[in-house]
Amino acid sequence: MTTGSTYTLQEINALSHDDFVQALSPLFEGPPWIVAEAWPSRPFRSLDHLHASLCAVMYAAPLEQQVALIRSHPDLVGRAALAGTLSPSSTHEQSAAGLDRLSDEEIAAFSRYNQAYRERFGFPFVICARENKKDSILAGFEQRLHNSPDQEIPLALGEVAKICLLRLRDLIRS
Repeated sequence: MTTGSTYTLQEINALSHDDFVQALSPLFEGPPWIVAEAWPSRPFRSLDHLHASLCAVMYAAPLEQQVALIRSHPDLVGRAALAGTLSPSSTHEQSAAGLDRLSDEEIAAFSRYNQAYRERFGFPFVICARENKKDSILAGFEQRLHNSPDQEIPLALGEVAKICLLRLRDLIRS
């Protein structure tokens, strides 16, 4: 995350519900329902405990809510990225994967894969960009396009969990 604000775990545990939601909402794309529902699990003993609590909320949500969470993610090298309107976290993550330095041919390939993936699953391809580079992301598209929706939804949620953990590590200082 590139917001600049960081917190200790003690400070996170002491936040009011509204301040907690505001501070942690950048961990996930879309509405902050996961963060809001995790607040009663305080006090968190560790960063891992906080992450596990957030993920437990995500994984326990109804399927429709999980799919809505996945749908809130931007396409990789999509319209928002090309227009410069991604969230600061997404901009940083796509840049870290080198997705801001693609040739016209590579942009076209991402566009084709994004379209094929959305047509197949009804939501964007989600992968933890900070753990990948353009070639592994393109390979991920090729591999995961063969999955069924029942296989792909848990994979996408697993990637959301990885993204959350990395953003959480940026947010919480020792």
